[in-house]
Amino acid sequence: MARREFAQFEAVSAAVRGEEGYHAAIAVKGLGASGAPRFHKVLAEQTFNTALAADEAAEQSLALLGDVDDEGELVWRAI
Repeated sequence: MARREFAQFEAVSAAVRGEEGYHAAIAVKGLGASGAPRFHKVLAEQTFNTALAADEAAEQSLALLGDVDDEGELVWRAI
C-alpha cells in the first residue's frame, strides 16, 4: 500500500474485489476527515488474480497521479 498527500486530500493505493478478480484502485479521503474514502478504479479494463497484484498496479498508478481536485477527483500528470 502506498500513500500520497495533496493539498486537501490523501490518496492510497487499494484493491477492490470484483466478480472476475481484483481491480486496482486509488482511495481518496479528505486530510483528517472521518468516514469512508471514495474509491476510483484505475486500469478499469484489467483484473488481477490477487489483491496484492492489484495493489501493486495501483501503486504504480498512484505515482502518476498529479493532484486531487476540490471535488476529490483524480488529476493525472501529463507524461
